[in-house]
Amino acid sequence: MTRFAFTIAATDGRARTGTIAMERGTIRTPAFMPVGTAATVKAVKPEGVRAAGADIILGNTYHLMLRPGAERVARLGGLHKFMGWERPILTDSGGYQVMSLSDLNKVTEEGVTFKSHLDGSRHLLSPERSMEVQRLLGSSIVMQFDELVRPDVSPAKQREAMDRSIRWARRSRDEFDRGEAHAEGNAIFGIQQGVLDEKLRRESADALIDIGFDGYAVGGLAVGEGQEAMLGCLDFAPGQLPVDKPRYLMGVGKPDDIVEAVVRGIDMFDCVLPTRSGRTGQAFTAEGPLNIRNARHAEDQQPLETGCPCPACATYSRAYLHHLVRSGEILGAMLMTEHNLWFYQRMMQGLRDAIAGGRLAAHASALLARYRAGRTALRA
Repeated sequence: MTRFAFTIAATDGRARTGTIAMERGTIRTPAFMPVGTAATVKAVKPEGVRAAGADIILGNTYHLMLRPGAERVARLGGLHKFMGWERPILTDSGGYQVMSLSDLNKVTEEGVTFKSHLDGSRHLLSPERSMEVQRLLGSSIVMQFDELVRPDVSPAKQREAMDRSIRWARRSRDEFDRGEAHAEGNAIFGIQQGVLDEKLRRESADALIDIGFDGYAVGGLAVGEGQEAMLGCLDFAPGQLPVDKPRYLMGVGKPDDIVEAVVRGIDMFDCVLPTRSGRTGQAFTAEGPLNIRNARHAEDQQPLETGCPCPACATYSRAYLHHLVRSGEILGAMLMTEHNLWFYQRMMQGLRDAIAGGRLAAHASALLARYRAGRTALRA
């Protein structure tokens, strides 16, 4: 049985391409993980997600512990069986959601007490409970429980949250190891914190390396700091993490964000953007985003994106998709979302191929120029 093995096949500058081998399958890196928050990648069946090229998806501890409940999922055979996805699943720890979705939460050394956004019931999510929930779900890759703060909080609060996240990382690791069957068959990632401060992130990385994890995430970004600030942080943060372990940038993101982060040495990504945008009528293309609701598509017989092999582009016109979306038909959301998932996975394959071929700089430059030019034209 292969528990977790990260292999770097090629490098190009700071970028890497390789594989993560796990019992449930191999993950090609750099990888984009579609988000299946509540045990579903919205509007797409699991076989459609796989057909798009995804090797791994993401689920959410916070949402699944509230509904349908981790204990229920365990009784029903675990998350993979429950949702019909037999390949790897990464679950985030719930830390972001208890900070962002709950109007009333209280952070103590024990954990975070919060009110459910569903019914107002009170819960405690601690490092130990987060590990228990992820064990009950049967997650392939488990994330430590951490404290996230936004970049506009005081330096004192930034340090306090980073220090607490380190202590919670140790408790998460210890609890993960206590669940022997889970620890033997799955993996756990630590999460680097420290907002935009290079010194804090160095301290966080060093402490996490001392504890020891299978992979490391760059956390606390894509929370309102802006692209320039995020990329400035990524100029140093990935290099503070072990070179022989996967590096995961949580919650990112936009296509150009991903390309820039791959160039800076990131291996894994997740974001709701391709599915959320698809449901609201936005398609991602190499020429930039496209709003299918726009009246100019009403009689356009072109596909969403010329050359895209996805089912939506292979079969349907922009005019038909425009009609579906404007009419509020469910099929419109399904087809738009499926296209976006194919776009993201094709983008990741292109980046992997460019790294392997030693031509990432030219590939990334051309891709970014084309995408950003299209995005600018859309806004004009």
